[in-house]
Amino acid sequence: MPAQSLDQIVSLCKRRGFIFPGSEIYGGLQGTFDYGPLGVELKNNLKQLWWRHNVYERDDIDGIDSAILMNPLVWRYSGHEETFVDRMVDCRTCQGRFRADKLGEAQCLKHPRLCPGQCEGELTEPRPFNMMFKTQVGPVADEGSFAYLRPETAQGMFVNFRNVLDSTGRKLPFGLAQIGRAFRNEITPRNFLFRVREFEQMEIEYFVRPEEAAACHEQWIQDHFNWWIEEVGLRREHLQLYEVPDEERAHYSVRTVDIFYKYPIGWEELEGIANRTDFDLGSHTRDQEQFQITARVPKNVHSNQRLVYFDQATNRHLIPFVIEPSAGVDRGVLAILCEAYDEETLPNGERRVVLRLKPALAPIKAAVLPLKKNTPEIVAMARAIERDLKRGGDLRVVYDDTAGIGKLYRRQDEIGTPFCITVDFQSLQDRTVTVRDRDTMQQERVAIGALGTYLRERI
Repeated sequence: MPAQSLDQIVSLCKRRGFIFPGSEIYGGLQGTFDYGPLGVELKNNLKQLWWRHNVYERDDIDGIDSAILMNPLVWRYSGHEETFVDRMVDCRTCQGRFRADKLGEAQCLKHPRLCPGQCEGELTEPRPFNMMFKTQVGPVADEGSFAYLRPETAQGMFVNFRNVLDSTGRKLPFGLAQIGRAFRNEITPRNFLFRVREFEQMEIEYFVRPEEAAACHEQWIQDHFNWWIEEVGLRREHLQLYEVPDEERAHYSVRTVDIFYKYPIGWEELEGIANRTDFDLGSHTRDQEQFQITARVPKNVHSNQRLVYFDQATNRHLIPFVIEPSAGVDRGVLAILCEAYDEETLPNGERRVVLRLKPALAPIKAAVLPLKKNTPEIVAMARAIERDLKRGGDLRVVYDDTAGIGKLYRRQDEIGTPFCITVDFQSLQDRTVTVRDRDTMQQERVAIGALGTYLRERI
């Protein structure tokens, strides 16, 4: 049985050290979470899968890591100062503040079972609220000493377009990939990792000729839809494509298709793939009047760069269109946990909770368990196996003797460890161990010298 509610996932995450509430000892800070020992491994494994698929396995994408703090003019001419807003309402009765378009998902502060507007509270008229965090730069606080914490990673790739083009000699089409933190001052963070104020994004900005943009957009949609299924392990029936209507699209997009996942809270966005046209490079380009910019961009006189590409085939400069696949790392982690969570009743009536993670995503690949922790020879052999499997640096292996073998199996099942290696008395005689499969609970004897190959082939 999969998770029936988000509470089951939240409970597991805290109990087993995946994710903790941020600043919990001081009452927490809404919309922030800390990744524990297992959570950070799961998160890093997801990012590594994404990076390998989009950078290492292609020859047309380079990585980049841009600064979180940027010149405020970047956000003015990207349109964020004017358009990166949500509509907010206040309740004069409970003093709560809520997103005007998400009242049906919010809770009244006085009557948690009711939504704002369903109770006796009086709501104000909606007003715009800019979600970018401001911070001071330098020792003097004045109007010119502020910067924004970036609300997206994309702009760091756009403003470096010329630098990358000059240093690599790339030809269209090509792209930039980045994984990094972003910050949004959400009015009402909610649903665990789904809507938070500090998060990580996995984004690609793929630059193409304008006439190739539509077909390229469709290719990226299919590629990433299949990636979530084939490499991450989400079931096809839990994913769907959503054609974002005109009134919901961002100001820069001519077409956006979202990949939705069926969370316990319902169908929600996992990744968005947008055709941003030439809006972004056009917005940051000086001498705009010299180029035929398709999108309506802010008039810009501050940038000192021409973010254009010289097309040798046509002997002219052009501003490329941009295709942007953008996924939230944290939403991806949440989807993986929801997908993998399973509860089953064994033939003996015992209840087993298991995370059926793909082995490549599992925080721990194998646990080495001594059958008898009071037998020095067994413990020494188990420790030696652990050290040997770790030596390659590609397997996260742990040793555990803190409970009986049955409880140790259940603990590893619950955190998603694909294989448990048990060292017993027979191991001392023939140098074989019992390897137990997490999903089937089947066991087989494997020679100690073959363990590394055995695990790597299955992971």
